[in-house]
Amino acid sequence: MTMTRVIEEVYRAGTPGRLVVVSVIATPVGIERVLSRFPEVEIYTVAIDPVLNDKGFIVPGLGDAGDRAFST
Repeated sequence: MTMTRVIEEVYRAGTPGRLVVVSVIATPVGIERVLSRFPEVEIYTVAIDPVLNDKGFIVPGLGDAGDRAFST
């Protein structure tokens, strides 16, 4: 949902000639969600992990950034 919200804000500011999303990690569900609402957007990602868990985290993903930063 986060990326669709960002794209909405970009369009609210004006219509770009080209909109490219670059990410480190994504899920098929997230990619499909973005492209279903914004089919003109180009998406490039390093990795596609298979699922989201019940908390909405990408699995296997990279882990919680806060936990990694603060060793919690």
